[in-house]
Amino acid sequence: MPRTPIWSSIAADLTAEIAAGTYAQGTKLPTEAQLALRFGVNRHTVRRALGALAEAGLVQPRRGAGVFVTSVPTEYPLGRRVRFTQNVLASGRTPSRRLLRSEIRPASADEAEALALPPSALVHLIEGVSLADGVPIGLFRSVLPALRFPDFAQDMAQFGSITAALAHAGVADYTRALTRLTAKLANAVQAGHLQIPQGAPLLRSVTINVDPDGRPVEFGTSWFAGDRVTLTVVPD
Repeated sequence: MPRTPIWSSIAADLTAEIAAGTYAQGTKLPTEAQLALRFGVNRHTVRRALGALAEAGLVQPRRGAGVFVTSVPTEYPLGRRVRFTQNVLASGRTPSRRLLRSEIRPASADEAEALALPPSALVHLIEGVSLADGVPIGLFRSVLPALRFPDFAQDMAQFGSITAALAHAGVADYTRALTRLTAKLANAVQAGHLQIPQGAPLLRSVTINVDPDGRPVEFGTSWFAGDRVTLTVVPD
């Protein structure tokens, strides 16, 4: 098993402390010398860790003044009703989404099974970037039955919200029937969209959402930037 670089471990520790509120937004981090003493490393190693935090948008170095916390990871509760817009607004940020792909195609075997559809039934495929205050925090892919929601692509383009598009199609409420969380590393394309280094940690969430009658309406996959989002499982 490859060893985790020490600078990466330091960056992870500092990220966790920022998320926990040890270092609040706008406060100054300890100096390189203080951090080097704390972690038992040289200042070059500390500098690399701080550089990773700066790339993630969590801190900003100011010449002659030090390194300051600029952003705190977005709290993202995972309950039976998970709504991107509501979650980001609740964290005090402004949500937005940028669509990358919208098409109708035959469902894969996994998609057909998740949505309880016949093999190769037509589905809507929507992919895009989720942002908070203009900063990319995740990627999403949503697959929905095309026969049941023939106008979903147009509604999604108009409203920019899956919840609003489903409501317009007559599904006023839906809940999460399944959630599967795994850790991944960002590939080159994901890193480019999220503006993070290739190989940075991602949190992948795979979900099946159902309507009040228990019929699947969405098979979704999200990849959250590990340094920018704190996922919290909320029991209902």
